[in-house]
Amino acid sequence: MIIYPRTVAPGIVFRPVTLDDARPLGEALARNRAHLRPFEPDRPDAFYTPEGQAGRLAAELEEMAAGRAVPWVLTDSEAVIGAFTLSNIVLGPFQSSNLGYWIDVTRTGRGLATAAVAEVCRVARDDLGLHRVAAGTLLTNAASQRVLVKNGFEEIGIAPNYLHINGEWRDHRIFQRILHR
Repeated sequence: MIIYPRTVAPGIVFRPVTLDDARPLGEALARNRAHLRPFEPDRPDAFYTPEGQAGRLAAELEEMAAGRAVPWVLTDSEAVIGAFTLSNIVLGPFQSSNLGYWIDVTRTGRGLATAAVAEVCRVARDDLGLHRVAAGTLLTNAASQRVLVKNGFEEIGIAPNYLHINGEWRDHRIFQRILHR
């Protein structure tokens, strides 16, 4: 598995997450808590702390070591400004994964999510040998849907009550990108 840092925009680096990211990631998530609340599950206060992130990152790195996930962060010279994860990686005849991501509220609308998702798809195809990446968005999350469509994802349907988001079960638009055509 070849996964390395990449510059996706001037001064913006996309790289694999490490345990050293617990503090900056906790700070970024705390800074974006209100922005992300409509799109995320309910989180305990401890989630937004370096300790809470250290535990979560340790679990993600175990999933990465097992070949079931690949977590990245997007950084500028001062802070974490986003996170991207391929999860539920399944090999064999399925060769697929799920994509999740977020961008700092101060960086939305600048093409950073689009550039990072393009890099995720490149890694998924070229380094991991995956055939398909799927992603779900809330029905009303037009910005995330634009990111996916710009990266060649196609909507494949609506999943009723798909995820428990912000305190309730929410319908999602499901997208996929076939990486080998």
